[in-house]
Amino acid sequence: MTDAATPRFAVVAPMLNEAEAVEPMVREIAEACAPLAPFEAILVNDGSTDDTAARIAALRAEFPWLREVRHARPCGQSAAVRSGVLSARAPIICTIDGDNQNPPAEIPRLVRPFLEDHAPRLGLVAGQRIDRQDTGARLLASRLANTLRARILGDDTRDSGCGLKAFPAEVFLALPFFDHVHRYLPALVRREGWEILRVDVTHRARTAGRSKYTNLGRALVGLTDLLGVWWLLRRRRLPEIVATEPADAP
Repeated sequence: MTDAATPRFAVVAPMLNEAEAVEPMVREIAEACAPLAPFEAILVNDGSTDDTAARIAALRAEFPWLREVRHARPCGQSAAVRSGVLSARAPIICTIDGDNQNPPAEIPRLVRPFLEDHAPRLGLVAGQRIDRQDTGARLLASRLANTLRARILGDDTRDSGCGLKAFPAEVFLALPFFDHVHRYLPALVRREGWEILRVDVTHRARTAGRSKYTNLGRALVGLTDLLGVWWLLRRRRLPEIVATEPADAP
């Protein structure tokens, strides 16, 4: 239960040296999310060495729902997401990449199923990018990785690396945490017995900054992560609870 002052949802955006993306993304978040207010936006500054922090600070007077969480040094996207979730006051989280390639206009489509509470067992709304605006090499590497992941994990997700995802904070925080966990949320959320909704979302070309990943680096850590998640899925056994005795009255 939330009161009028509590945000209904939080937008969490990890950012590492994305100063040029700060203002356009914040203004688009404001426009897209206004009909669903109150909300908050948490930009997680993952140890940026450019003026990302100054750009965020300059906008806070205009947008009081805007907050910054700042890491002392870069810790990676998954750690940044976790810091944002831990800092959020809202019960529902929507993540979005900080490079502004994910259009903030898609956010309402992801959070509405939770705000309308039509599916009480829903644990994740996962965006899946269509018409991706990336280089040919990156598209090929992503396609191969997604095919391998889907075959091994059986998570029925075409694009698990999309930054646009929505989930209850308590669901995310109950999952095992490791670096790059954000790429395996569909499999891990389903492992805990929650339902998943997949939504096609649009994608934009990068206009500033640069990617924090290389295809080779992603492949090397991805194989280890994939085997680890496969092990976690194999070892999970959810009990079927048929009765719970009431607690003794005080």
